[in-house]
Amino acid sequence: MNRPVFVWLALASLLSVGGGVMLLGRAAPAGAALVPAPQPAAVPVESKTDSGSMEVPASLRRQLDPLIGQRTKGSPSAPVTVYEMSDFQCPFCRRQAVETFPIIDRDYIATGKVRWIFLQFPLTQIHANAAAAAEFSMCAAALDKFWPIHDLLFTYQEKWAPLKDPGPFLITLADSVGIPRSDMTSCLTNHETRDRVQAEAEGAAKSGVSSTPTVYIEGAGMLRGAAPIATYRSILDSLVKERTAKKQ
Repeated sequence: MNRPVFVWLALASLLSVGGGVMLLGRAAPAGAALVPAPQPAAVPVESKTDSGSMEVPASLRRQLDPLIGQRTKGSPSAPVTVYEMSDFQCPFCRRQAVETFPIIDRDYIATGKVRWIFLQFPLTQIHANAAAAAEFSMCAAALDKFWPIHDLLFTYQEKWAPLKDPGPFLITLADSVGIPRSDMTSCLTNHETRDRVQAEAEGAAKSGVSSTPTVYIEGAGMLRGAAPIATYRSILDSLVKERTAKKQ
């Protein structure tokens, strides 16, 4: 059996300023396009195993931290796994989270067809509060409240995003989902999750991510931008059908 080989190109410059991640990228356009990695390409070149399925990029896999379980939705035995690289301050990420993801959650995740994993990719050069929101959400993950906080961060993005100091507003979100204020304050004050955010963003950049939202669908490729639900249905239905048929 041949081991899968991934070919990477230089895709993003990374700067660490004050411990935060600065990714020199741009927000994705309103549309989205599936990138199946033609050759050459500024995305991983597809390399399939003998079974014909694409594996997750190694640079992503290496960066998955112990809190990944708290940021995962869906059955471990789901036929399709999706990795979402997102920025809580990105307006297109908000569109995906508020308009599209609830439908995916209902029709694919809750039904056992898809496992969805959220990864941090704050574009701090253009989003001043993205790193703070990422750290905040990771603290929530450590306290087993990631998904409620995920939803609130996107729902109230227009309120906290323009603030010079978003901290007090973010704490009220923690209060609203029952996170003890002392626990959240301690996590944020000590920057307990900063290194995890940084490492995850760097891993995503090395895997070919340069804008948000970017979704990596195992077996298909990268989907860049806030794709409409019809696009997801076309890709996911095809993959689920293919992989379910192989098991029969």
